[in-house]
Amino acid sequence: MPSAHSLPVLDLSQADDPAQRADFLKQLHAAARDTGFLHLTGHGVTAAESARILELTRTFFALPEADRLAVSNLNSPHFRGYTRIGHELTGGASDWRDQLDVGAERPAPVVGPDDPAYLWLEGPNQWPAALPELRTVVLDWQARLAAVAHRLLQELLVSIGAPADFFDAAFADRPHLHTKLIRYPGSAPSGADQGVGAHKDYGFLTLLLQDSVGGLQVVRDGGYVDVPPMPGAFVVNLGELLEIATEGYLTATDHRVVSPPGAVERYSVPFFYNPRLDAVVETVPGDYLRSAPGVAHDASNPLHAEYGRNELKGWVRAHPAVARRWHPELVAA
Repeated sequence: MPSAHSLPVLDLSQADDPAQRADFLKQLHAAARDTGFLHLTGHGVTAAESARILELTRTFFALPEADRLAVSNLNSPHFRGYTRIGHELTGGASDWRDQLDVGAERPAPVVGPDDPAYLWLEGPNQWPAALPELRTVVLDWQARLAAVAHRLLQELLVSIGAPADFFDAAFADRPHLHTKLIRYPGSAPSGADQGVGAHKDYGFLTLLLQDSVGGLQVVRDGGYVDVPPMPGAFVVNLGELLEIATEGYLTATDHRVVSPPGAVERYSVPFFYNPRLDAVVETVPGDYLRSAPGVAHDASNPLHAEYGRNELKGWVRAHPAVARRWHPELVAA
């Protein structure tokens, strides 16, 4: 059985204090280099804001199934909307959770035959008619966390001796923001405990708001350890593109969620901070590169420097039914 293990706790407000800034940057560097996960406090997001989005998340999943299925992601060529329990895959196995996927609210693009297929990942969201306030709250939350993530990314770059604005251009126009509202509905009838299977996030930064139930586990020292919820803190983890950008100096870390016991439900709201789809990730300059081991290559999970290719790969694997319906050419025979 994995043991409970606390992640490093960093207070982002210390970056503004000249007396604490150097120590904050040292701690951030160590957490990003050694763990790839941390708890973030001092971010400025209020307890009331967090409580509100968790409340609406619970309300959404309490809607009648017909209201949730009205915004099924099977209706969306952009992979937006509601996914039924067991219909998302991680590592080829079904995750025992349901979710609502929301991205930046934009018109559907016109994608020509010679355009990259990842352009389909932009487009409008689907919103439940029975919960009209959800749209405003989620999009406001998304913008709020994007500002926090941008600041954290800049400080992370400074902590490894790189220019703070190195990625600003990649995020300045049409960043690919993504929020999930997730419910883990207790144990699966089969007895399997895969809430979501082991995986690495394929973007830049993830900020996770979780309720008090727990279940998140992270690889440390060769095994999985529990990450108990910390009130007022976001769980932050690095994605695969930061591994590419630092030639393996910073690494994305495997993590998973174990289903809560019995009929206990767990709710969480992860936010993924990523650049525009056509951004090509270049190597971050700095003396740290002398200690960079290079990117670890996994034949079953090729990493692409062009962000959109990485993102599309993940969606097609996780939601093959959506891909088969709208993009059959992307699904391996």
